[in-house]
Amino acid sequence: MQSDMTQHLSFFERSQEISAAVDLRIMETTDLHVHLHPYDYYADCPNPDLGLARLSELIDHARQQVPNCLLFDNGDFLQGTPVGDFFAYDKGLRAGDAHPVIAAMNALRYDAITLGNHEFNYGLEFLMGSMAQANFPTVSANILRKAGRSPRNDQHLFRPYRLLTRDVLDRSGQSRAICVGVIGVAPSQITLWERQHLDGRIQTRDMVQAVKAWLPEMREAGADLIVVLAHSGIGDSRHREFMENAVIPIARLDGVDLILSGHSHQVFPSPVFAKIPGVDIERGTIWGTPTVMSGFFGSHLGLVDMTLLQDGGKWHVVDTRVTTRALRDASLYFAQPLMRESEAPILSPAVRKIVSSAHDAVLGKIRQPIGLSDTAINSFFAYLGRNAATELVAAAQKEFVAEHLEDTEYSTLPLLSSVSPSKVGGLGGARNFTNIEAGLLTLRSLADLYVFPNRVAACRLTGADVVLWLERAASAFQQLTPDAPEQSLMNPAFPGYNFEIIYGLDYTVDLMAPARFAANGDEIDPSFSRIRNVTWNGKPLDMTADFILCTNSFRAQGAGGFAGSGQDSIVLDHPAIIRDVLSNYVSAHSPLSISAQGPFRFATEAGTSAVLRTSIAAHAHLDLIADFNPEVMGVDRDGFMRVKLCFDAAYGVQNRPVSSLDD
Repeated sequence: MQSDMTQHLSFFERSQEISAAVDLRIMETTDLHVHLHPYDYYADCPNPDLGLARLSELIDHARQQVPNCLLFDNGDFLQGTPVGDFFAYDKGLRAGDAHPVIAAMNALRYDAITLGNHEFNYGLEFLMGSMAQANFPTVSANILRKAGRSPRNDQHLFRPYRLLTRDVLDRSGQSRAICVGVIGVAPSQITLWERQHLDGRIQTRDMVQAVKAWLPEMREAGADLIVVLAHSGIGDSRHREFMENAVIPIARLDGVDLILSGHSHQVFPSPVFAKIPGVDIERGTIWGTPTVMSGFFGSHLGLVDMTLLQDGGKWHVVDTRVTTRALRDASLYFAQPLMRESEAPILSPAVRKIVSSAHDAVLGKIRQPIGLSDTAINSFFAYLGRNAATELVAAAQKEFVAEHLEDTEYSTLPLLSSVSPSKVGGLGGARNFTNIEAGLLTLRSLADLYVFPNRVAACRLTGADVVLWLERAASAFQQLTPDAPEQSLMNPAFPGYNFEIIYGLDYTVDLMAPARFAANGDEIDPSFSRIRNVTWNGKPLDMTADFILCTNSFRAQGAGGFAGSGQDSIVLDHPAIIRDVLSNYVSAHSPLSISAQGPFRFATEAGTSAVLRTSIAAHAHLDLIADFNPEVMGVDRDGFMRVKLCFDAAYGVQNRPVSSLDD
């Protein structure tokens, strides 16, 4: 389809057949992560700002406004809450059973979906069993049973694309036929992240190459409009093979009419992307291609509204409008006028029963007691190292790995344990923090502590690898300047799940030094260094010595690009899920008494302060960071409490001399 609006605008203006124009609305959901109910299972309380059940109301309303609509999902729908774990590990799926997510999508009449990386967390059999009851096609052009000589010779897990023929009504009410081609892709790193499930069974191709290869055939087969379901974020402009966030290179492919994106849990269009070349946040385009990304957990509905006109047997795009609708602002959209009468309720009674039954069963499970804690466990100050949540996970990992390496050649090597906080604000919002009160611990507590179904793993690293691992994590911090007012402590582009803390060491993070690595893991300058004074057992870390680093399967396989990770360094990749390991640890060591004092401190210069964004619930725990002389500066528009930290006063903060601090 011709997508250059300026090319056909004059034709549109000259046309006397305005009534022949077709209004087509493309709707997107993405990264639902099994959020069906408007409920936060980790806090065990309702949350009206998320969930497919509530988002279905926005979908229904959006359909009533425009006569021609298509609905797509962009992947990561099968894992992410205790509901997903319940169906994968507890209840299971028998032949003919409908997974509640698929049942809800059937009821919502999705037109097609693609797969995300988290669809593979529970294994290939569970994925295929879940998709068996789908009433809509699944497309995936780069996830393969077996790679061929070229993309067109590949054997796919699902068909690479589908052609959807739809009868649409023009503005005069006349029916016309249009063929919409839908192709899907996901990060090729799936085979790395889920090696235990997929090794030898699934292969992947580069996303950009896969889409490019199939576009001509889709046109030849009759596609008037080509929609790319890209479970990928908006990353680098330059194409690199197997890049994880490839939306910009995909947008530059000739023949792509619009992109529905996701994976990175962001919203597009938004000011976050304003300074990227080729990105127009006012029009919602990337290199002229309409693109939308609709948040996560059912927080937003993405909309691409298109005006189409047929000329000489070909359809042309004469106008587009890209928007997102936030669930928290739902009442604003319900006030907008409708073009047609309301349809029957979107979610059928049968589906509501399935969803409600799953919800009730999960609540019963996560409320089961497993132990006691003498201390509160939260992640409010994880970036300051004051984090009982990561301390607990690190201890459980270390004990498990020690037991399973006891009779191996690695038993004499020193053990370190590396953990990143599961919930530490960021794109997840101001509610996205672990917050467990002292007292009774339940399975909900463990889900709050550790969100993902990662397995226990361990790698053999040198001391030099360990320091580089810490350098990668230290990229989470902004480079600070003395006497700068209200500078942010954290780099907003850095995902919290890549902020690793290594327990078993003592080390210093120099906040005045530039980061060695960019937020995406690319090395900026090998001469840059923030990690200082690393010691093990009170002595300087031996860079040539070997260590066993306890971690999770996701990180051990190479996710995040940490030094020393990867298949060659793995000495343990156990099928035990870390949440189960945590449960056993809590039961064995109850009541728990956990220190919130982390293994690192900061180096700064006199007069340095910074602002930390955290939960408003952190107000009751400011005593944990009293040595920073915290000053509450109110709540920002995103609901985060802003806390000013004074590094001059903080315990464990070293005065940084003007010259570099070397180990």
